[in-house]
Amino acid sequence: MSASAASGSTPTGTIATAADRRRVVVATVVGTTVEWYDFFIYAFAAGVVFANLFFEPMGPDFAQIVSFFSVGVSFLFRPLGAFLAGHFGDKIGRRPMLVITLLLMGVATTLVGLLPTHAVIGVWAPALLILLRVIQGISAGGEWGGAVLMAVEHAPKKKRGVFGASPQIGVPIGLLLASIVLALMALIAPGDAFLVWGWRVPFLLSVVLIGVGYWVRRRVDESPVFQEIAERKEETRMPIVQLFRRHLLVVIIAALVFAGNNAVGYMTTGGYVQHYATDPKGAIRLDPGPVFWVVAVSGVTWLIATWVAGWLSDKIGRRNTYIVGWVLQLIGVFLLFPLTNLGTAWSLFVALASLTVGLGLTYGPQAAMYAELFPASIRFSGVSISYAIGAIVGGAFSPMIAQAIFQSTHSTTGITWYLAGMTLVGLAATLLLRDRTGIPLGPEHEAEQNASPVYGLSKA
Repeated sequence: MSASAASGSTPTGTIATAADRRRVVVATVVGTTVEWYDFFIYAFAAGVVFANLFFEPMGPDFAQIVSFFSVGVSFLFRPLGAFLAGHFGDKIGRRPMLVITLLLMGVATTLVGLLPTHAVIGVWAPALLILLRVIQGISAGGEWGGAVLMAVEHAPKKKRGVFGASPQIGVPIGLLLASIVLALMALIAPGDAFLVWGWRVPFLLSVVLIGVGYWVRRRVDESPVFQEIAERKEETRMPIVQLFRRHLLVVIIAALVFAGNNAVGYMTTGGYVQHYATDPKGAIRLDPGPVFWVVAVSGVTWLIATWVAGWLSDKIGRRNTYIVGWVLQLIGVFLLFPLTNLGTAWSLFVALASLTVGLGLTYGPQAAMYAELFPASIRFSGVSISYAIGAIVGGAFSPMIAQAIFQSTHSTTGITWYLAGMTLVGLAATLLLRDRTGIPLGPEHEAEQNASPVYGLSKA
């Protein structure tokens, strides 16, 4: 009897007990929340304080663009994290890579909170800041694939969407948590105090979150699918080579699906909306505190929409859920700036809440859909690299692009059309993928999946 069978799990990941299911869900949610709290804290600080503290000699306008560029730099290194985590995750297991990436992200985030500014150490300050952001990017590139596979490969076949949504909701929870901490610090250390020391506290708090995340993730068993692969001795020696040789087209199209979501999502998670709404030289000029609270509450609507999307995708299929989501996301894009430009915290909330409904519906099914596109022995590499490429094409520089568009046109209309275009790219890519909802995920189907390079593509 195999270890997976003895433990009550099938090679497709069905767990026997409710306690095991809860442990997996909690571990993926907590771990992903910690990762994205760390990631978003940097993005928010880039929109509010880093231009003044680390890039000020470049002048106010260019300094802000470079600050947003430092957010995007991390995305360029996500593929490296995806390559490394994907390779070792397909060879030594999903769980070890989850622990390593969590620790890597936490150390980098904590060190940002300790960095001297440009006024203290000159050019070394921005150089070290960008280096730590690169480390965050490597960690984020490797973390997501492991988290979603632990969730989806442990899930009952008919509930993969719901289980896969558990690491996905870590993103809006991370957004919520990061926004709340920043809002509280804006109250505790208002004005100049926030610039001097208040912004550092959220970074330093990462130490506590890392301890919690590490403890939770260490308590989760390895994926039963990977256990079955190991018992069959079917680990692929060079999973990335096999991925690109047989499934390159699927990787590219899956990446474009995420790009359509990520470009729009990074208007808030990348700090652009926060900067736009609080810019003292802008038209709106809201206080940072209320803006952080609004973004935090919009994280709740995003969380709910993401969870609903995972459940819905188990009922009507991944692709159909995505199509509904793209339509709603497009509506949210066209409402975003007209409502924000009304200049009140309430109108900003309505704008972001409207946007997050579509964002949730185009994010919730992603984990299950990606997992169902790739064979088991190269699945970690497939989902991680698709995700990393999509993040570069979509979210990497969308705040910087938005800032450049606004500075050149003095209007948000161009930003709206840019976001609408990326949404349509995501819709087109979704239509090119075959809906594989509910297919077996175990290694016994490797031959069928590897036989055709267009296994995951739509016949339409």
